[in-house]
Amino acid sequence: MVIERACHSHPWSEKLMRSCLSGRYFCTGIFNDTKLLGFYVAEQAGPDITLMDICVAPSEQGQGLGKVLMQSLCDAALARNAELLFLEVRESNVAAIALYEGCGFIANGVRKKYYPDGEDATLMMCELSTLENFS
Repeated sequence: MVIERACHSHPWSEKLMRSCLSGRYFCTGIFNDTKLLGFYVAEQAGPDITLMDICVAPSEQGQGLGKVLMQSLCDAALARNAELLFLEVRESNVAAIALYEGCGFIANGVRKKYYPDGEDATLMMCELSTLENFS
């Protein structure tokens, strides 16, 4: 929750975070010894996986950990025989958008006024069959 709160202007509640740690959700964390540096939470519904949340501790950003987490997500999706990955990102989050585009995601829509502050969300998707050259 410390990383979640540090990374988002409108972080998930602890109750919501706990609810996403089982069932059709799966998650991965990056650790330095026992210190959590970053994580993602994803949801699978049939052949589709949605990245629900991804965070890297602000003190650890800029070191490529986001790309490591995205590679882990792609590997997990392939292992789960998923076909498509989806996500939503604040239109102002240019660093995240660049990361996702570098991972093979393309913008495929907009959710107007999606976030509590009224900002739009850019919808992005990735066909897993195109990930053979992900590096």
